[in-house]
Amino acid sequence: MLALPASDPRNWFRNSFVHFMDCPHGNWWFYVWHRGYIGYLEETIRSLSEDPMFTLPYWDWTALPRIPEGMFTGALAPTDAAYAPYTKDIDTFTAFIQPSLKAYWDTLAPAQRTQLAARGYTSFDLLWNDVTGFNPQTQQIVPGNESYAETARARFLTAGNPDLDKATADTCSQSVIDAGLEPTEFYNEDITLSFTSTRTATHTSMPNGSTSFSILEGQPHNHVHNYIGGVGPWDPGPYGNMTNFLSPVDPIFFLHHANMDRLWAEWTAKQQQLGLPILPTGDDLAALSNDPFLFFVRADGSFVLDGKAGDYLSTDRFGYAYAAPTAPTPPRQVAAARKAAPIKATVVSGVAAVELPAPSAAEVTRPVVVALTLARPADSNARQFDVLVNAPADVTSADVGSPYYGGSIAFFGPPMHGMAHDATFVLRLHPKARALTEQATTRGPLKLQLRLVPHTAKAGAPPTAPTAPPLKAMSARRL
Repeated sequence: MLALPASDPRNWFRNSFVHFMDCPHGNWWFYVWHRGYIGYLEETIRSLSEDPMFTLPYWDWTALPRIPEGMFTGALAPTDAAYAPYTKDIDTFTAFIQPSLKAYWDTLAPAQRTQLAARGYTSFDLLWNDVTGFNPQTQQIVPGNESYAETARARFLTAGNPDLDKATADTCSQSVIDAGLEPTEFYNEDITLSFTSTRTATHTSMPNGSTSFSILEGQPHNHVHNYIGGVGPWDPGPYGNMTNFLSPVDPIFFLHHANMDRLWAEWTAKQQQLGLPILPTGDDLAALSNDPFLFFVRADGSFVLDGKAGDYLSTDRFGYAYAAPTAPTPPRQVAAARKAAPIKATVVSGVAAVELPAPSAAEVTRPVVVALTLARPADSNARQFDVLVNAPADVTSADVGSPYYGGSIAFFGPPMHGMAHDATFVLRLHPKARALTEQATTRGPLKLQLRLVPHTAKAGAPPTAPTAPPLKAMSARRL
């Protein structure tokens, strides 16, 4: 795929631009769009390799919180010399890919242009600005917004340093995954009870003030992308491929998203075991299924111009299935009654306070989840924030293992055109936070006070370091 000419839609970089131009995040099309994307990639590899049995692997980062060893071999690492003829520097990349991409742009159908316009791309120049990180308002390059990554900095993790950091590994832990699989509805307006992120008008709707990220998208998905690309260690950028919308240039993208796809399949199997719906119903199912997906590429290089989300709601479209977990977690029997509404917090000066009633004996071990609403800072390099729980005022940072560490939240990618900066994240509070461990012993009401701090904050940090936004709203519940 690297060797194919740039004019071939199956070229490795052209394939990455499918994601750049069309990927949905922060809405309920996240899973189904990425299933179609990785499914066509698998078919393309089968065709080009002439191996009809090729199977795209998944990377279970819960069991293995480090990049698999084989992904540092040859062209499976985007820092390999095989990429240098195309990504040595931005001029090289531009000369290689821009002419063919512009020619493709000029052939787009009206329906495709309408979708791109909804994403803010009303001209090819605006699209290319997001490749380079150029801000036309300031006439400056914003390093953290660059989607292009030169060969030498294409991936932060190396064969000698393959491990996810503690915060990222924690978002991939089994307790977080279990909380993400707990919801019994594909979508619920109460995001703490929703398997998927926000329902929007179309998959091209940009994240905005009503965007809410479900646990699995906001936690393991976003954090794994960011850390592999160097968010944190390489602040304020430029970052590696995995941090922005050309992330599929790094082959680990496909193993990462195959695992997200596997978790969707696991959630579906859990629903079936409980006799519960696996999709919305009625008009909601029609709205989900009929949204047009117009940018995929078939294995023969032709474009899928008549596709829609409903084509990819089942793995049957691509003829694969996932093996059942070797030790599946028995599904919890769900009460027929709708769960009570979460308790809203009082927010004063960016600090949220809430009290949950004393739990019953059956509830005391259930995870506590919070929905945190914040405004994304204008300095886009500030993408990740740690959540402090009941921390004294002089505590300004907390690593995993601190009695005040409640978890971490992270944005994926830079702000997009027309994006209002408010977003809500669902977070399962770390079970070893002191507030939770003490409450499990006392069995009294659970009093929580939460605030955000920069993930990179350390004692003696310079005053120019990123600051955390104040919380705007919070609600909490036991699952």
